[in-house]
Amino acid sequence: MTHSLVCAETVSRVSSVLNRNTRQFGKKHLFDQDEETCWNSDQGPSQWVILEFPQRIRVSQLQIQFQGGFSSRCGRLEGSQGCEALNKIVDFYPEDNNSLQTFPVPAAEVDRLKVMFEDTTDFFGRVVIYHLRVLGEKV
Repeated sequence: MTHSLVCAETVSRVSSVLNRNTRQFGKKHLFDQDEETCWNSDQGPSQWVILEFPQRIRVSQLQIQFQGGFSSRCGRLEGSQGCEALNKIVDFYPEDNNSLQTFPVPAAEVDRLKVMFEDTTDFFGRVVIYHLRVLGEKV
């Protein structure tokens, strides 16, 4: 059964936070299910989110809700098991809008994921995400 795999034990890291203001724009807001909060990256050529899961998972979908005007035209999902190097799983192509977007992921068993956001729609390279969900099942 497919369900959200991010839990309290999942360790997350992000490329940057706008003005280093983690209280207002930090990574915790990616997963809090609150429509009023978001992760807001600082400017830069590419942004990313790394997730380290407490156990191996099988990913089937990635869901992202951007703020229109602050999305990415091209994204890449990478994953690995244990201490292995990250390998590309799939490229995805978000639309520049406020809708929750779902991207299918070819079956991949991992315990670490990196979601990369490239070619951002914002001139300065900022990305704003209200929701990030990794769907699948525990292995």
